[in-house]
Amino acid sequence: MLNQFSRTELAFGPEGIEAMKRSTVAVLGIGGVGSIAAEALARTGVGRIILIDKDVVDITNINRQIHALTTTVGQPKADLMRDRIKLINPECDVISLRMFYTEETYEQLFEYPLDYVLDASDTISYKVHVIMQCLERNIPIISSMGAANKIDPTKFTVTDISKTHTDPVARVVRQKLRREGIRKGVKVVFSSEEPKKPRVDVTQRIVPENAPEIRKAQQPPASNAFVPPVAGLIMVGVAVQDLLKKNGIEI
Repeated sequence: MLNQFSRTELAFGPEGIEAMKRSTVAVLGIGGVGSIAAEALARTGVGRIILIDKDVVDITNINRQIHALTTTVGQPKADLMRDRIKLINPECDVISLRMFYTEETYEQLFEYPLDYVLDASDTISYKVHVIMQCLERNIPIISSMGAANKIDPTKFTVTDISKTHTDPVARVVRQKLRREGIRKGVKVVFSSEEPKKPRVDVTQRIVPENAPEIRKAQQPPASNAFVPPVAGLIMVGVAVQDLLKKNGIEI
C-alpha cells in the first residue's frame, strides 16, 4: 500500500526505509538552516528526531525559516517544528528540547543514543563544543558554517574543516578546534562565496527593545530564502547517505 515514503523507497529500497526508521538524528539550531534540515529528515522517514533550540519565531525569520509564518511569531521554534513533523509522519518520535546548547545543558542532548548530529547552530563556541563532544563519543556530525550574507547557493561544498577557506565562520571554527588539538576529521558544509556587506542599517528596526544589549549593538546579518535552506538540505543528504552506508545499504 502506498504511503508518504513510497517514492523514497524506490531509491532506498525497503531495507533503506527500515534503516531510516531505526535512526535517531539530532538537529542543533532550528533556524534558517536547521528548520529545513529537520523537515527533510522527517520527509525521509527518520524514526526519531531531536530538536534543540530555545528561541521563538521573530517576524524577520519569515523570509527563510520553514516554521515561521505571520501566525507563528512569538512561538517556540522547536515546538513548532515538532508539531509540523508530526503532521508529516505521525509515527516519528520527535523530541523538542527547548534549550540553548551550552556547556551547562549539553548533557541533555547526549542522554539519547544518537546516530547522527546536524549542527546548524550560530554560536561558534558551542559549535566547537558539540563537535568535540561528538568526536569524543564517536558520533557522526556534520556542521554548517556561515550561511548569512550570501546570495549564491551553488557555492556550498561539503569538505573537511581543514580544507575550508573564505568563510569567516569556518576560519574561527578552524582556529578554535586547532587550539583543542583538532586539525581535521570534521565534516562541514561551507560556502566559498565572499560574504556580502549589508546595504542598509536595520539594527533599530528589527532588533526588539527587550533584546540583550549585545544584540542591540550588532548589525543583524543579511539572509534570504534560497541560501540557508540549501545548506540544511545538503547536510541531510550527507547524513542520510552515511546512515545508509552504516547499515550496509549502497544506493
